[in-house]
Amino acid sequence: MRLDTEKFATDPHRAYTDLRDAHGPLAPVELADGVPATLVLGYREALQILSDPARFPTDPSDRPKHAGCPALPLSQWRPSAARGEDHNRHRQAYNDCLARVDLHSLRNDVIANAIPLINSFCGAGSADLLNDYAVPLTVHVVNGLLGFPPEADEAAFAALTHMRDAPDASAAEVGSEKLAAVIRAALADKRVRPGTDVMSSLITHPSRFTDAEIARIAGMLYEGGTEPTWNLIANTLLEMTNDVSFRDVLLGGSLSTRDAIDDVLFGDPPVPNGCVSYPRQPQIIGATMLPPNQPVITSMAASNNDPTTSAGDRTGNRSHLAWGAGPHVCPDKAQSVAMVIATDAVEQLLDVLPEIELAEQPQWRRGAFHRALTALPVTFPRTPPLPL
Repeated sequence: MRLDTEKFATDPHRAYTDLRDAHGPLAPVELADGVPATLVLGYREALQILSDPARFPTDPSDRPKHAGCPALPLSQWRPSAARGEDHNRHRQAYNDCLARVDLHSLRNDVIANAIPLINSFCGAGSADLLNDYAVPLTVHVVNGLLGFPPEADEAAFAALTHMRDAPDASAAEVGSEKLAAVIRAALADKRVRPGTDVMSSLITHPSRFTDAEIARIAGMLYEGGTEPTWNLIANTLLEMTNDVSFRDVLLGGSLSTRDAIDDVLFGDPPVPNGCVSYPRQPQIIGATMLPPNQPVITSMAASNNDPTTSAGDRTGNRSHLAWGAGPHVCPDKAQSVAMVIATDAVEQLLDVLPEIELAEQPQWRRGAFHRALTALPVTFPRTPPLPL
């Protein structure tokens, strides 16, 4: 089964069921034409692999490359994929710098950005809640969090869009370099005018990172903090419009916004497949032999809904794998930052526009590693703008 097709993007859960029925908890797939991988569909198997970096390292530097593969950017070496001391050094820096983020101030920043965006369309009676709301809100907040100067906002987003929409690996690399150039310029500015932002914290961190290392880390934080977060917001709003009972219990107060978002993280997480590892030798998991140097991709979406482990009401349940697991799990503070942005974005919108309805059935972007809408067109009763 190819994971880069429109059929897979339209109904991935049907694909996971078909793969599980045919192959069990680990299934052979293709990331693109002629690029084989193993997709982990079982919850227990996912935890086993994610918790065993010795057998399943995330560093792809030794594996054969597939030139021109559109999934290649995911396979490039990144600081978070490093092993041993390198991994510990970068991980500690993430935790230290994110620990300085004031979540109360972050919440105020989300609200300050949300209100003008809502005012821009609340009187029209219709909007695209992905591109008119979730995307610009997330980008502005994350840019401020990292310390990008205002003039860098548009260039950084353009670079990210270039990477996201690239038809192949070489085009994605162009977008990656554009983003790196924006970050280098922002980094030079921060060395002259430091602030309380994440980039300034990286500059003064005891690990004494080089500018190249800071640029790589900041790029990862930007990529990881923007698109998955705006997709989480959009997917939650879509769930609310698709499921009337879900919306009623949420607006009625029986379900918290946090619980609603966690329900989406179980069912349609913004990164449904990821946490890629590359076994150096053949490995056996259950009855399956995994070949060396071939990507092993954990399907968080499929594992969360493994019929052997999932059942019943999941309200208040945080056992999903949307943040990963094991030594490379998304840091707690990074999870908190993403949840503050998503939670307040959803709450601010629903406070003003509780009666949103889908204007048309939205389409999903093709790709194995994201659960991303192309747009979220909705209608609602016209509402006066909020006071600024």
